[in-house]
Amino acid sequence: MVSVKKDSEKKVYGTYSNRYFDSPVPENKFPENGMPSQAAYEMIHQELNLDGIPELNLATFVTTYMEPEADKLYMENAHKNFIDSFEYPQIKKEENRIVNILARLYNAPEENEFIGTSTIGSSEAIMLALLAHKWNWKQKMKSKNKDYSSPNIVFGADTHVVWDKFAKYFDVEPRIVPIDKKTMVSSPEELIKNIDENTIAVGAVLGTTFTGAFDDVLLLNKMLNEYEEKTGNFIPLHVDAASAGFITPFIEPDLLWDFRLNHVASINVSGHKFGLVYPGLGWLIFRDKKYLPEDLIFYVNYLGNEMPTYTLNFSRSASNIAAQYYNILRMGISGYKRIAENMMANARYLASEIKKMDNIELVSSAEHIPVITFKQKHKDAFDLFDLSSELRKFGWIIPAYSLPDNASGTVLMRIVVRESFSRDMANLLINNIKQALNNMGRRQKFEMKSPRRGHAVT
Repeated sequence: MVSVKKDSEKKVYGTYSNRYFDSPVPENKFPENGMPSQAAYEMIHQELNLDGIPELNLATFVTTYMEPEADKLYMENAHKNFIDSFEYPQIKKEENRIVNILARLYNAPEENEFIGTSTIGSSEAIMLALLAHKWNWKQKMKSKNKDYSSPNIVFGADTHVVWDKFAKYFDVEPRIVPIDKKTMVSSPEELIKNIDENTIAVGAVLGTTFTGAFDDVLLLNKMLNEYEEKTGNFIPLHVDAASAGFITPFIEPDLLWDFRLNHVASINVSGHKFGLVYPGLGWLIFRDKKYLPEDLIFYVNYLGNEMPTYTLNFSRSASNIAAQYYNILRMGISGYKRIAENMMANARYLASEIKKMDNIELVSSAEHIPVITFKQKHKDAFDLFDLSSELRKFGWIIPAYSLPDNASGTVLMRIVVRESFSRDMANLLINNIKQALNNMGRRQKFEMKSPRRGHAVT
């Protein structure tokens, strides 16, 4: 049971705080009694101070900073249930505007009736897209009186784990192509070798989790066209642009990866990554309404009017939608371009300095998105997992991880440069990496020189 000392002491010290607890707070069961609001806040606030500092978390792609006005809009709309469009019609209109804005940003043909939805994140968006493609494939096979019990999906090992989840959760055979050690993405030729009439879709990634590399979407589209000419079978291409969808259109507008390519049927992007909105927000855009089967859209009227819904989730806050629309209006194309170019410049500067360090070899250096990765040139007394732990002592959170499949055994470290990571922070990080390497080297020399302790043998 939690108990707090009397109000007389509160009057002396001003407010309740943790100093007044005289028994433990139960962690795994409901407390019998409550506690003053300030005491509850203080306890949780202090406990969460043990978390990492978001601004020093270079492991995540996820936004950790928004402007004060966006923060204000976020809080003003946090209590609105976004799904309830009867009571909150304006936020639904803003979602529709953003879908149109993104469809045009990704060059959906104006003559098409493009369609889309907001999601909790890119994971939900990818699952929804692939469900639509599975359904379309099934209807196509049924119309030809062919067996539709064995669908497959083709994607590379450079994709996010959600692709594997989709295959397992929705009973689709995954045909996973290993990544190439040189390009750090899956070979388009190998991907195409795995398709057949039971393939519901091919996946491509614009900015892989492992290195930030891009799949060659243009070449994949060309090969899918050739396959269609030979077989008459159209296989859609889904582009996972979770990381690059709010960067590439602004700094590489001529790169062909989007709806300008005829097999690209759907695209997802994370608003909570370089869309500059707090988690979790994703977007799914179809190049045309025909790619979203009407059978998958549910209509419910128990919130006040008949409302179409295409989600895996139902209730969620409207706050992210408001913040996304704010960012789009606030910055426009020029603003997103300026921020992206600044992130890229800081990432490339950081890469150039890390490249100078002993026994460090760059694997990627912000070619398309502000992500750099590096590995060790040769084995040392300590590895990158040790370096990751050492940097944590300075507050930096930088992951070390192994690559999948045929590239296993290769350990990388990855740094994601976000808007809040300045050139000054880059210099601090460079110095801290040098200090960490030096500290580990000194410890290793000390261990080698220290006499070993043994036991007498009788």
